Amino acid sequence: MGTLDGKVSVITGATSGIGARAAEVFAAEGARVVIGGRRTDEGEALARAIGPAAVFHRTDVCVEGEVAALVNRAVETFGRLDVMINNAGSPSHLTGIMDADVSLFEATLSVHVSGTLLGIKHAARAMRDSGGGSIVTMAGIAGHAGGYAGLDYSVAKAAVVHLTRCAAVELGEHGIRVNSVSPGFVLTGVFAEGRGTARGDARVAGLRHFMADMEHDQQPLPGIGAPDDPTAAMVFLASDAARMISGQDLAVDGGLLAGRPTAVMLAERARIAGIVSGGGTVTGTGTGTGTADA
Repeated sequence: MGTLDGKVSVITGATSGIGARAAEVFAAEGARVVIGGRRTDEGEALARAIGPAAVFHRTDVCVEGEVAALVNRAVETFGRLDVMINNAGSPSHLTGIMDADVSLFEATLSVHVSGTLLGIKHAARAMRDSGGGSIVTMAGIAGHAGGYAGLDYSVAKAAVVHLTRCAAVELGEHGIRVNSVSPGFVLTGVFAEGRGTARGDARVAGLRHFMADMEHDQQPLPGIGAPDDPTAAMVFLASDAARMISGQDLAVDGGLLAGRPTAVMLAERARIAGIVSGGGTVTGTGTGTGTADA
């Protein structure tokens, strides 16, 4: 028996990264899956690999007619819609406020915020007719704190978190639950693409050591996140085990939003104490790796 036996799901942005892994896991858990995305070759290949439980439907989440058609494909093919995963996204543009390009800012909002709104809108209509369902949107730690992504991406993810709450309080009367998931550092192609690397899925291995150093100073739980981590949260929120959970954002971030590791703080305090007691200066650039010289 799978956690999602008998459920029909739509997953946007499912031709790579977290979305592709979610499609595989949802099917393995017993769901039938409609894969939405813009990469036709990748989407059709993924559907073939999964088998009869999956179909691909090309979708640009910025185009309302295409989102509506995606939801209709689920209903026409599998008879209903139980789960909507709004996962489509785009890389962050690494510029600040004084250098912001409004056209790029609006393009990011269109994908993440408007695309999510359209997904909720059309999924809710189908779910209302069948007695309820679960909608889960991919948010992110950048929506909770500054400094983790570019301005456009951070603002978009913050909007998605609040859109989730607004939708939850409106759609609850129809038996529709609405939640979001906020991953921390997850090594996927989007991470690479956001740093100027096209087709990043094939190039993420070179980032592993960099990300390990980055999470060491910021994340209480050790380890780099993988697509399976946020996917597990999505499976739970889509399942009947989460039947009383709505309007929530579930951070899957190794404790990052809770605060920095205590060991990092203690190492900094020890260095400060060495400077104060010895009158020296700090050498070294990494937290806890420098020495105090008299």
